[in-house]
Amino acid sequence: MSELSEPRIPAAPAIQRLPLLQLILVGLQHVLLMYGGAVAVPLIIGQAAGLGREEIAFLINADLLVAGIATVVQSLGIGPMGIRMPVMMGASFAAVGSMVAMAGMPGIGMTGIFGATIAAGFFGLLIAPFMSKVVRFFPPLVTGTVITAIGLSLFPVAVNWAGGGSAATQFGSPIYLAVAALVLATILLINRFMRGFWVNISVLIGMVLGYVLSGIIGMVDLSGLAQAPWLKVVTPLHFGLPQFHLAPILSMCLVVVIIFVESTGMFLALGKITGQDVTPRMLRRGLLCDAGASFLAGFFNTFTHSSFAQNIGLVQMTGVRCRSVTIVAGIFLIILSLLPKAAFLVASIPPAVLGGAAIAMFGMVAATGIKILQEADISDRRNQLLVAVSIGMGLIPVVRPEFFAHLPLWMGPITHSGIAMATLSAVSLNLLFNVLGGAERAALSGHPHPH
Repeated sequence: MSELSEPRIPAAPAIQRLPLLQLILVGLQHVLLMYGGAVAVPLIIGQAAGLGREEIAFLINADLLVAGIATVVQSLGIGPMGIRMPVMMGASFAAVGSMVAMAGMPGIGMTGIFGATIAAGFFGLLIAPFMSKVVRFFPPLVTGTVITAIGLSLFPVAVNWAGGGSAATQFGSPIYLAVAALVLATILLINRFMRGFWVNISVLIGMVLGYVLSGIIGMVDLSGLAQAPWLKVVTPLHFGLPQFHLAPILSMCLVVVIIFVESTGMFLALGKITGQDVTPRMLRRGLLCDAGASFLAGFFNTFTHSSFAQNIGLVQMTGVRCRSVTIVAGIFLIILSLLPKAAFLVASIPPAVLGGAAIAMFGMVAATGIKILQEADISDRRNQLLVAVSIGMGLIPVVRPEFFAHLPLWMGPITHSGIAMATLSAVSLNLLFNVLGGAERAALSGHPHPH
């Protein structure tokens, strides 16, 4: 019955062919959505290290370059690296707390941060084959819970953008809300009344209309555009040779483990959306690319990289599931890293415009998780507890970021990541309730345990 009522997802959506114009426009959508997150990490670290405006701009261009290369490798698959699914890569927020602390330490500075990033990337390359074997601990119950938590943990970012962003002097001003509402309404109306190509670029259309309206009412700040150079090539080791200090290295190695945990959930989410089974081999390739990107990043003046959760919602929203789109997006990022004026224009998109689009897409991530949970036995009280507690744990860093403030600093990458908290909780409770507990129930009943 379901086969008749629902269209079947193509057997290999990751190798679909799209017309060139559609490919370019949908790739541009991916770039616009993730750009704010991509530049936020170098901006925060540069400011914490007391760098000047030109050096911070260099950090941002370096991040765009590595993000573009990593996105192409992750999507295309080169050698042993790349999961070959529509994945966008960028600097990971998991490391921000640790790196801000390093920036303030005597004798560490930027070269110490880059050294720790290189060492952590190498550590990731070593452990990726072992981490990739955890797929069997992610049945639909765990996967659905984690993906729902990913969507919910992203949602405050969308709300913050829609209200004007954290730098807004009048957060929640009606003008910000009107711009966000216009973008969201445009996306919804296109999805309701149009088909095909227009639906695929609905987010881009909404953001363009929002940007035009923002420009008309004076919300777009282009001051400094004239001073930005037309071309600037990112050179490796711009800040000097990397330095290797034990404490920063250990902290960043822990960050890489957390990135792997987060990326595993994201890859499984994409697998569900694109109709592909994420095997341990695929996961190993994806994690190797994460680690390889971080290793390269340290030499190219940027930070640990991971896949971007917000772009999962765009894949689900547009229905464009082919990896050629993110390959094109990766090329866009590389071009932006070489053209500071173009990067400046993209950076001028007001947060309210991003917020209108993000409300729809981050919500789609959570909706995907809820859909996957339908495959699990949610009528079981233990499974209900697993979902409830894991989502609750994932929301703790979102609701009260200072909740774990008095725990040891080394735990920061775990306790500040809602995705990591939800994942660790869901996997642990599934082991307790359904693997160990299921074996006990099977022994008492005399029936073999299905797990």
